[in-house]
Amino acid sequence: MVENWEHFLLPYQQAVSELKVKLRGMRTQFIANNEESPIEFVTGRVKPVSSIKEKMVRREVLEDRIEQDMQDIAGVRVMCQFVEDIYEVVDLLRKRTDMTIIEERDYVENEKPSGYRSYHIVVEYPIQMMQGEKKILAEIQVRTMEMNFWATIEHTLNYKFDGEFPSVLRERLQKASVTAYDLDKEMSDIRKQIHLAQKYQNERRDSEE
Repeated sequence: MVENWEHFLLPYQQAVSELKVKLRGMRTQFIANNEESPIEFVTGRVKPVSSIKEKMVRREVLEDRIEQDMQDIAGVRVMCQFVEDIYEVVDLLRKRTDMTIIEERDYVENEKPSGYRSYHIVVEYPIQMMQGEKKILAEIQVRTMEMNFWATIEHTLNYKFDGEFPSVLRERLQKASVTAYDLDKEMSDIRKQIHLAQKYQNERRDSEE
């Protein structure tokens, strides 16, 4: 039984704080090296107690199994500009030795029926408590800003709607997701063309010198 939720959530709060610092540090290193950073910005949160209890009921999670069965109490979100940046961030996370990847779910290439897209990584992350080391589960979501915009609006609309969400509106939301993803791909292609044009100009300049 969880007798003191504030005490129970302390390690999760510490994990979110540490992960945000580390992931933001990755962006800082790219910028310091004059390289394009695949990370635009990082946010994080600890799931509210009310949301934890609601999910426990919905997923039939027992109180003594919360730490093992609920993977997103600690959540960190990494925002990227381009779709390909998502997979670069995922590769960077795979190389880290300060966390262990437990599970990966690619909802970018395999979006949910609702239209939701994001890359989810569940990690086992060790934190240092006064009582010693404690390993907890945390979820890192990596997505573009377009994907985040859609997901945020979709969540808000579903949350505010009282009752069963009309199927016709769900269909429109799904179509909006396709439109957003098409924009993501178009922006990626534009960046690729810019890089090719820049490379051509540099090579031409070098040949004329």
